Formats: sequence, structure tokens, C-alpha cells
Amino acid sequence: MEIRVRRADPRGARADALVVPLAKGAGVPRLARGVDAAAGGAIEAALASGDFSGSTGEVQTLPGNGLAATRLVLVGLGEERDVDAESFRRVGAAAVRATRERKGTRAAILAPPRRRLTPGDAGHALAEGAILGSYRFDKYRTLDEAPAEVEAVDLLAADDGAAAGLRAGARTGTIVAESTNFARDLANEPGSVHTPVWLADRARRLARETGLRARIFDERELEKRNMGGILAVGRGSANPPRLIVLEHNAPRRGARRRRTVAIVGKGITFDSGGISIKPAASMDAMKMDMSGGAAVIGAMRAVALLNLPLHVVGIVPAAQNSPGGGAYLPGDVIRTASGTTIEVLNTDAEGRIVLADGLYHAQGFKPEAIVDLATLTGACVIALGSECAGLMGNDEKLQEKIRSASDRARERVWPLPLWEEHVQAVKSHIADVKNTAGREAGAITAGAFLSHFVGDVPWAHLDIAGNEATSKDGPYGVKGATGFGVRLLVELLRQWR
Repeated sequence: MEIRVRRADPRGARADALVVPLAKGAGVPRLARGVDAAAGGAIEAALASGDFSGSTGEVQTLPGNGLAATRLVLVGLGEERDVDAESFRRVGAAAVRATRERKGTRAAILAPPRRRLTPGDAGHALAEGAILGSYRFDKYRTLDEAPAEVEAVDLLAADDGAAAGLRAGARTGTIVAESTNFARDLANEPGSVHTPVWLADRARRLARETGLRARIFDERELEKRNMGGILAVGRGSANPPRLIVLEHNAPRRGARRRRTVAIVGKGITFDSGGISIKPAASMDAMKMDMSGGAAVIGAMRAVALLNLPLHVVGIVPAAQNSPGGGAYLPGDVIRTASGTTIEVLNTDAEGRIVLADGLYHAQGFKPEAIVDLATLTGACVIALGSECAGLMGNDEKLQEKIRSASDRARERVWPLPLWEEHVQAVKSHIADVKNTAGREAGAITAGAFLSHFVGDVPWAHLDIAGNEATSKDGPYGVKGATGFGVRLLVELLRQWR
């Protein structure tokens, strides 16, 4: 989909849908008055009759009589005082949805100025919402007639200054949304397709396309580096494990060192639970246990295309957890790359084991901070549901940065404590740590386990187990993988101070 910014009279905008955002009780905005007059006062009439109130998410379609556009679509923003970037994301998605429902291919959106949004912010949000809202994963469907694809969305600016801001914002929003959809695609693939080797190959191809540096560790390299965590989890599968490392602005010899941030994503490409096998119900969703890794790869795509002035390292320990003849066993002791040993009490607590090696490897880049994302625990879903991710770590300033970025990106997080008692709870009597501490505070003790592998580096952990997928369509989401974490990570890195 192409997002274009135009300085044009909206009455002459040739589109299948001309979208006018309206706040509740605010009347017809100045930029839309000419449209309303050309349409015979249709907007004013809809407001006066109560047929349209401007409530959040409200959509009304009217004939495009008197306009170049086929239809006039009113989209509610909610109360004027509450209009923000999220409101405009929803407008972008609603524009695409209204156009597609009527088999159209082109939409135009009026982008009137708002008190609380710069043109850049508005362009970012509208582009992001339109592209996120256009997403479908239907490559395996052969029996249904494919619905119309929306090919272009025009953002109509009030003046040249607004057009410049909208254009810059729309470029960023397009890159971020397309990178989120890239992560969605990775996670939505069947587990028999997105094996660790496939995921590594896809990351390598992305690196060639965007200028990232890629390094892939195969079994021999993992053995050489003593990455016993990744090797153990992948041992029961016919599909061998990999460690994926992507770098943006990788330092060159003699060049001035840039500030470095590492992002690490759990890449369990299918999680059967291993020997501690899961119940059959809903096991199909375990193809998305690599969603943290998908988010990291998607974020690295955006970081490269936006050319952020940081050295960013993306690390994905990838393995398939299967109960094969060589599978690791409950009661095993694993030695990780850091030398720390892990007592295995449950092979279904495998994500933290591969992350142990991934987090330790991240330390070698001497980053200012490490952030990891993982579909780590069902306990986090019980605690927080699917509206936000659990956040914990060892540095309050880093956690506050993440909370601020999550609010701006509308990928919400909520802090959980991580105390010394939680760290002690994962100590083992036969090894250094054990991979589960029981049901109590399960999300937090999983984070406490990870804390043993980050050293003194400021670190934050995001448990996205409730956010990686959705079973229902949302304002700009569809059933399946959400790509949660891409927008949050990119916003964090864009504003890194």
C-alpha cells in the first residue's frame, strides 16, 4: 500500500472513500466545510440528526454526491480533549476498512490540524493505522475470492507546512507498520515452515535488503561457544537450532564507537513442551512462541530503514522444542555459555533456557542496555490478561523509558516487582539455578531466572505471552499474530537519550 501526502482541495479528491475525522460535539472542522457544502450539508445534517455523534470508533458512510469521491465516510474521534495519536491510528484503519468493504482501492483522509498533535505525529499515526489495518495473512487460502486490496491512501493537508510534517511522519509510520506486518508474517507461518533454519535464512535475506550485518551460529558454532542452553532445547527436534545476530551500524575498525543497545527475542519456533508435553488443546498456537524473536527481527528492519544513529544489536536464540529421542530431560543439568548451570525441572520452561545464552551473548557487545521480549509464562497472562505486557528488570530508568515508549506506541506494559526473594527462589541445590520455581509469582520468578544472565548491564524483560496473538479483530488488528513489540522497540530506540 502506498501512503501519499497531497496539498489539494478535498472536494476534488478522486477516491473510493473520502474520510473525514470528527470529534464528538465539535461540529464540522474548517478544513471540511467546503466538503460539507459540496455534499449539500450532508455532514452537518448527520450531526444535527444524531445519526452520527463522533464517538470513538463510530463510522458512517454517506453518498459522495457533489464530490469527486464515490463515498463520504465520517469517522469518530471521541471527545476533542482526548484526541491523540491512537485516535488517528484508528482513523487510518477505519479508512482502509471502509474502502475495502465496498471493494474500493483508494482512500483519501482529511488531516485537519489538532491542538495535541503535530502534523508529523498525525501523519505517523494515520499511515501506521492504515497499513496495520490493511494486514491479512491469507497466503494459504485457495477457496475464497480474495477481497479488494487498497492500493493507496492519500493524506490531504491543510497547507504546505502541514504537508511537509505529514509527509515526514507518514514515512516513519509506514516503515514501522510495514515492519510490524513483517513480524506478523513470520509468526503466522506454520511451525513446519518457520523452523530455526528458515528463520535464520529470512533474517539473512532481510540483512542483505536493508544493510544490516547478519551472523548466524549453526550447531558447530553453538558448540564452540558452549551455548548449552540453545543446544539442549533444540536437541529433540529434527530441525536444528540457530542463534541469529543482526547489527545496525556495526562498528568499523578505527571508527568512533556509537551508543549500543541490544534487543533479544525468544525464538522457539514451535513449543510442544518437550518431554513435559503440553495438552493438545490450543497447542496449534505454539507456533507463535517465537513472537519475541519475530518482533526483534521486525524492529531491526525498521531501525535499519530509519537509519537510527545508534549501534543496535538484535539477537534471536531459535530452537524447536520437541519430545524426540534426543530431547533434554527433566532432571538434566545444562551448562550455558556464561558457565552458569541450570537444573531442568520442566522442559516446558524452555524459553528462559535459550534466552540465557542469548542474553549472555548480548553482554559481549558492551551495550548501554539490554531489552528482551518473550512469550515466557502463562502466569503473566493470568496476572495481566492480553491488554498489556509484564515489565520487570534491574534498572528503574530503563523501565521508565520503556513505559513512556509503550504509551506513545500504544503497546502497553505494566511493571511487576523483581525482588531479591524472587532471585533466591530460582536457586538450585544441585546446580546454580533451576528453570522453574513453581506456580507462585511464576512470571516474576521467570524474570528472576533471566536476571542471572545479564551481569551488571541495565536490563528490562517484557513478558508478551498475552499479547503476541489475538483471537478477534481489533481497531487495526486482525486475528492471529499481532507483531507486538515492534512499535514499542522502535519508539524506544527513536527517542533514546
